[in-house]
Amino acid sequence: MDRRTLIKTFIALAGVQALPLSALLTSRQAQADTVGGPQPFSYGWLKSRARSLAGEPWQSGEGDLPGSLKDLSWDDYKAIRFRPAEALWRNDDNPFQIQLFHLGLYFKSPVRIHEVEDGQARELAYDPGYFRYDGEQPLGTLPRDLGYAGFRVHFHTDYKRDLAAFLGASYFRAVGSDMQYGLSARGLAINTGLSVEEEFPQFTEFWLQKPAADSHQMVVYALLDSPSTTGAYAFTMTPGRDMVMQVDVALYPRKPMERVGIAPLTSMYQTGENHRRMANDWRPEIHDSDGLAVHNGRGEWLWRPLVNPRSVRVNSFVDNNPRGFGLLQRDRDFANYQDDGVFYDKRPSAWVEPHGEWGPGSVMLVEIPTRDETFDNIVAFWNPDEPLTSGTEYLFGYTLTWGAEAPERPDSLATVQATRTGIGGVIGQERTYFSWRFAVDFAGGPLPMLSDNVEVEPVITASRGRIEITSARPLASNGGYRAMFDLVPDDSEEPIDLRLQLKLGDQVLTETWLYQYMPPPEGERTFD
Repeated sequence: MDRRTLIKTFIALAGVQALPLSALLTSRQAQADTVGGPQPFSYGWLKSRARSLAGEPWQSGEGDLPGSLKDLSWDDYKAIRFRPAEALWRNDDNPFQIQLFHLGLYFKSPVRIHEVEDGQARELAYDPGYFRYDGEQPLGTLPRDLGYAGFRVHFHTDYKRDLAAFLGASYFRAVGSDMQYGLSARGLAINTGLSVEEEFPQFTEFWLQKPAADSHQMVVYALLDSPSTTGAYAFTMTPGRDMVMQVDVALYPRKPMERVGIAPLTSMYQTGENHRRMANDWRPEIHDSDGLAVHNGRGEWLWRPLVNPRSVRVNSFVDNNPRGFGLLQRDRDFANYQDDGVFYDKRPSAWVEPHGEWGPGSVMLVEIPTRDETFDNIVAFWNPDEPLTSGTEYLFGYTLTWGAEAPERPDSLATVQATRTGIGGVIGQERTYFSWRFAVDFAGGPLPMLSDNVEVEPVITASRGRIEITSARPLASNGGYRAMFDLVPDDSEEPIDLRLQLKLGDQVLTETWLYQYMPPPEGERTFD
């Protein structure tokens, strides 16, 4: 299954609202049916199992489905819906409930899901009575050990809408207080943005720790498997204004991997105010995220607006012991999207805060061309310098926060609010050469306290070309400043890296704005 198909299906299924009351049935049992007897479980046991599995040849679970599920049409698969009355822990006065995703169509690898209580794990048996099916093709008799495709998490504040979902390969996603899904995360990324085929590791089993009746946390354990590595994962989820996940990862490589992505985030950017290559829709902007934010090990805050490039772009932000990074949706003004169906203005941001020292490496940003919004074309992750070799355990821990804003912000610095671009030059004067204008709006930090007569300097650097017509002036609409400049590219069509800060004397006023501009071919460098 390719990236486009996987993401399109995830968007369609994760976050599907519960059925209306007329479709609910009385739960047929207080406790889920299980396969086999209880087995002792702990995270230490799971790591031992992942380590042992890494010494065995990889085996794909795909293709083990009955033909009636493999051959389902898209419409028939969507017609399989979980009955909310059968949710796990529904009858246990528990703040959390679990609903399951059915196998079929693109989801051909069975996922084993276990309930853990008092240190004992019991695998949930497949039960067709958990689902309502309105499709046309008969599903036939399916075995009790069929398994599931994944699951979603509901919380007592609103049982009808889910807060998190794990579905497809190692993908998962969550919502903040706006209760709107957007970007996704993954357990691991392998060979993303390379010329070789990307590898998609899969969560093959989950263990759901039953929360106490008065608990506001839920723990999910997962076993990851792929041709290149195995892994043990623990997700401690705390719902609130933001969804906060404490993630622990133990990796056990089977073989060397050319590029490994730790804490990968996946999002979509079709068009926005700074990059309008695919601005062919009636909506002004279409994106789940509008920028990559990085708080590097030196304490510098970076902001890199996203683009929808003509060809794959890979950028590395070299670092040592990063403090945090994330894909953010800073623009939360409905007027800039005009979409009252999927509400891009409410899409969550996701922020990764590493635990401990991750050492030298890079925050990598991969941008892939897309023609429409059904294709997630943005990936960001940490790529360690040290190669991961077989026979070694690699431990990573991080906090993953989903919400309207990143939990960490440069309070002493102004942040980028918008980036706009267009043809350069002086209005009213004839243009005799090509240039491209950038207008970058900053707000917050010390900017509102500056007097009108101070001289704020835009400090701008370019890897190639020439910078001209620079300015920085107060912007009354947001109480901040707008920096403007023109870039005159040289004859090359290679990308140009730009860097901008606002300074007052020696004082840095803003986070660092970064941009990669791709000059158009010579024949497209028009002046109008």
